[in-house]
Amino acid sequence: MRRAFSRMPWASVDPEALSASNPATVHNLVNGQWVQAKELLKYPDPLNGGDFVQVSNTSVEEAQLYYEKIKSVPKSGLHNPLKNVERYLLYGEVCQRAAALLNEEEVFNWFVKLVQRLMPKHVHQCAGEMNIIKHFCENFSGDSVRFLARGFSVPGDHLGQESRGYRWPYGPVAVISPFNFPLEIPAMQMMGALFMGNHVTIKPEPKMSLAVEQWIRFLHYCGMPLEDVNLLNGTGEAMEFLVRKQVFRNIQFTGSSAVSEKLCDITKGKVKVEDSGYDWKVLGPDVHEMEYVAWTCDQDAFALSGQKCSAQSLLLAHQNWMEAGIVEKIKQLAERRSLEDLTICPVLSWNNERIQAHVDAVLNIPGAKLLFGGKPLENHSIPSVYGSYYPTAVFVPIEGIKNNPELCLSELFGPFQIVTEWTKEEDVLEVLEMISHHLTAAVVSKDTNFTQRILANTVNGTTYAGIRARTTGAPQNHWFGPAGDPRAAGIGTIEAITNVWSCHREIIQDQGPVPSSWQTPPPS
Repeated sequence: MRRAFSRMPWASVDPEALSASNPATVHNLVNGQWVQAKELLKYPDPLNGGDFVQVSNTSVEEAQLYYEKIKSVPKSGLHNPLKNVERYLLYGEVCQRAAALLNEEEVFNWFVKLVQRLMPKHVHQCAGEMNIIKHFCENFSGDSVRFLARGFSVPGDHLGQESRGYRWPYGPVAVISPFNFPLEIPAMQMMGALFMGNHVTIKPEPKMSLAVEQWIRFLHYCGMPLEDVNLLNGTGEAMEFLVRKQVFRNIQFTGSSAVSEKLCDITKGKVKVEDSGYDWKVLGPDVHEMEYVAWTCDQDAFALSGQKCSAQSLLLAHQNWMEAGIVEKIKQLAERRSLEDLTICPVLSWNNERIQAHVDAVLNIPGAKLLFGGKPLENHSIPSVYGSYYPTAVFVPIEGIKNNPELCLSELFGPFQIVTEWTKEEDVLEVLEMISHHLTAAVVSKDTNFTQRILANTVNGTTYAGIRARTTGAPQNHWFGPAGDPRAAGIGTIEAITNVWSCHREIIQDQGPVPSSWQTPPPS
């Protein structure tokens, strides 16, 4: 292995050689030691069904080691503005080395192949994921990490008094990451937490844990201290045990809203959430750049077979766009997609029966009709535990959406979107007000007055506006996360990292001369 990948001395797997006859084993990391759990979970190859990854399934008994390590982490963190400040520079150096290596084609492509092997998607999607991580590491190289902890000072009431505001770590924290981006989300959230001085226990989605394991080994090679991160793998019982023990002072969760609500209950609110989003796009009355807008709609709805948390779930097209043929354009683009080039890929959290049941239920709404798709893929070897479905769009009248919000405004995490037509802005705003989760959105228009009215009356945390507006974007150059919820987590930017992974601490220095009148009794 090391001979085959001389440029990847951290690597313990060959992504291209993974198979049922040559499976990879994913280890745990606790207190700086790589260990294998007694039980291993086996996961089938999403493309052909052979078990090609076996993952340590941490038991509650084995989680005791994690408990002991986490309990030993001070609340003041591994570093803070008054303690071990050289570690801010250390993580700037780690990022610098990581970015330099990721700029080497051989290293970059190794990670691209690893991501694609675990989450089969078009190579451009995998390369895009790694590009975001590379740029993230570039952004936080050198002195950038310590600038995350920038504070402020305010003059006091008398000589020698001054208040100082600090960004303070939580200490022991956790990251729980999803399957759809095997490296982008866990890598960026984990590193953001480390930058601010926290100790991190990361629990990835088991099917994607191999990517996280290899990334941690890579960071160790780049200089990250061995004991800064715990990697806990498995189905979740061990992690729930630790969560219920209240050892984490903050948990960042990316995934389903049902799990996020459960975590919030258990932890009494000590959670930062980037949960599932029902993401919408409004096409305004002015029709421009038809070909480009159709291409963007296809990308937003069906790239990664709709398994982006920012995927377009609802397209509200003005009557002018419908009459101009926007649906036909999107259909033509969607029908070019194929499993052969992975522009269609396995759906890892919904099987075909569940997808079909949802499609059929929507089609039963009066006035609903199938625009394209609506059936499973044929002639493939994707195991039945996963979904394999054509890009699908269903038209539902806007009144049908308003009359069936629980059905129409619930997310199918796959290649499916609802399309509706509108003529009155108040109908659009009424529908958008019904949506419960507010991650991403797009307002496609050159009419600034129309755009302003929609933006002023909606709350999505990451909203694109203009003729190039999309719902899916690159979070290394802007905040990415939901809004309208005090638990909302962001990712990627300075603001996201400081908001999620540090809290405000105020220290008032009061070193001035003691006043001679301090014993004077107060006036009666």
